[in-house]
Amino acid sequence: MTKHDSLDRATQAVRAALAPGRGRRKRTGTRSARLRLRLPGRPDYPRPGRHGWQRWVPSWRHVLGTAVVFVGLLTATVAIAYARTEIPDDLNAFATQQDNVYYWADGTPMARTGWVSRQEMSLEKVPEHVRGAVLAAENHSFYSDPGVSFQGVTRAFWRTVSGGDTQGGSTITQQYVKNVYLSQDRSFSRKFTEMLMAIKLDRQRTKDQILEDYLNTSWFGRGSYGLQRAAQAYYGKEVTQLNASEGAFLAALLKGAALYDPTLGPENRERAVERWKWTLDRMVEVGGLSRSERARYTAFPEPRAAPRTTSASGQDGYLVALAESYAKRTGKIPDAAFDLGGYQIYTTFDKRRTTALTAAVRKSRDSLDPTARADDRHTKFGAATIAPDGRILAVHGGPDFQRQAFNESNTATVPAGSSFTPFVYAAALEHGVRRGRTGPRTPVTPWTLYDGNDDVPLMTPEGPYWDRGGKMVKGRNDGGRSYGRIPLRDALARGVHTPLLQLGMDVGLDLVRSTAQKSGMLAANFGPPVPAFSLGNSTPSAIRTASAYGVFAGGGRHTDPYSVRRITRNGEPVPLPRPRSTRALSPAVADRVTEALTRPGDDFAGQTGTTPDDTARWYVGSTEEASTAVVVYRMDLTKSLAPLPLKALGRNPAAARRMPAEIWDRYTAALRR
Repeated sequence: MTKHDSLDRATQAVRAALAPGRGRRKRTGTRSARLRLRLPGRPDYPRPGRHGWQRWVPSWRHVLGTAVVFVGLLTATVAIAYARTEIPDDLNAFATQQDNVYYWADGTPMARTGWVSRQEMSLEKVPEHVRGAVLAAENHSFYSDPGVSFQGVTRAFWRTVSGGDTQGGSTITQQYVKNVYLSQDRSFSRKFTEMLMAIKLDRQRTKDQILEDYLNTSWFGRGSYGLQRAAQAYYGKEVTQLNASEGAFLAALLKGAALYDPTLGPENRERAVERWKWTLDRMVEVGGLSRSERARYTAFPEPRAAPRTTSASGQDGYLVALAESYAKRTGKIPDAAFDLGGYQIYTTFDKRRTTALTAAVRKSRDSLDPTARADDRHTKFGAATIAPDGRILAVHGGPDFQRQAFNESNTATVPAGSSFTPFVYAAALEHGVRRGRTGPRTPVTPWTLYDGNDDVPLMTPEGPYWDRGGKMVKGRNDGGRSYGRIPLRDALARGVHTPLLQLGMDVGLDLVRSTAQKSGMLAANFGPPVPAFSLGNSTPSAIRTASAYGVFAGGGRHTDPYSVRRITRNGEPVPLPRPRSTRALSPAVADRVTEALTRPGDDFAGQTGTTPDDTARWYVGSTEEASTAVVVYRMDLTKSLAPLPLKALGRNPAAARRMPAEIWDRYTAALRR
């Protein structure tokens, strides 16, 4: 190439560079190239100056900053939650559940009942080795921890997430908080709240206070809250009498009484023994028991069998059952509320009368021999005393409530028999009789004469009464005896049936029924409206019969029977309406019935009662103070509530027929002493 050619090419290049527009395009192209180098395809984020995977590894500054922010937010959240957490004034209802206490009419305690029993005990009275067993089994670092175990919280969190069991290692303070302030659910929010409350409670109360409250409110099974009642329930002794071995077993129950009560099954016993051994060994490990003391306890301390849920036994159980039913129904107390306890039920029951009535019945019961004589088996003795104002003063419900809860005085399947006839007589005196379908009623007096002969046809305005089988119905007297024309007063007093059967037809069975119902008998217990209605095909209980007879002694007024005078709960009165008195009979009619039932020289009115098939024997006696009904019958409760024949009852059946009257005589004689 010549110099000329070289110079020519250089000149062309300069011209091209200085040509209009071309330099700008050149520069624009260069900037685009530079921009292309900075597109996202080749980023500097998040760490400029790093290449490949190192570009995405956070620096220590990033890690430290994130950690500081997280810890700060978490600390602020916990601090706010802690500040907003309050210790409630009210404990959970089940943690403060108490007994219900029943009182006699004179105000003295009669019985304590309830699904749960709880009695507080100060910590200083709990033996040190028993406290040591609880601490070793549940939380040996209790006196040094801040109320929570962070290791235990972590373990509980993991068990909750993994679906494991609930033994998460909570401290005693946490368990107390859960038991008395919170629910038993396993949510994270409940566990978080539990932890905050435990820390705050630990700062507000002493460790001894927390431990005492924990031992007094913890559930030990068998209806027992608190260590004191647990000692009574499992060993029949006070907590002060427990040894370390027994304390170790009771400590095991804190893990779950349903799993560790050995009386509930062999698997429970195996768990209980294993846990008992572990607790004693743990006590040695943490210094709560010496090795020499531990060596003394080689046999598992077997607890006694579980007791019944009520302390009411004997006759008291029947009284408590009556009072409980009345209190719930009349006081409108729900079952759930009543079971929480704390109620004081002041009953109408007279202790002296109850004792005398029980003794009077027991003597007759003991005269029978059910093991040797089949006819003496399944014999029941119902008895009740009711005041004219409706107060139930005494009841005999059976041999023992713990053995037989069936109340023999409150059954409504035993016929009243001729003990019902005073209400036929009262209806006649009150309303008169009508022997035709129409026309006015004719007044009746105690001296009105009726046919007292045996086997007399019952008459209606149209003629004899025929049953559905086409058979003429006739009246029959006991023993087939005839009395001729007899005043109604004497017919009632002497138990002549035929005049009273006809009297019921003449008055009208509807009016007889109305009179009996106004006097206190229940409509549900009335028999069918046939002639036998006048001779007691109805089935009132001894309680209702005594109440109805009270109308005669009470001047014709009736008050429904009641067993509770007042109710309080923790000292506060519970509304309890008192039954109202109503007019059942005129005072004059009530007096005339009383006169007919009072024998010369007696200061009481009395009436026997028998049934045609001899399935019930009654005696009802009344004074101005009270009426008492006694009934003897047989009933096999394993088969039915139908009464069985009494004809061969007792070694001397003739004497056994007087058994209800003899019970009444012994009872009233004891009251006069």
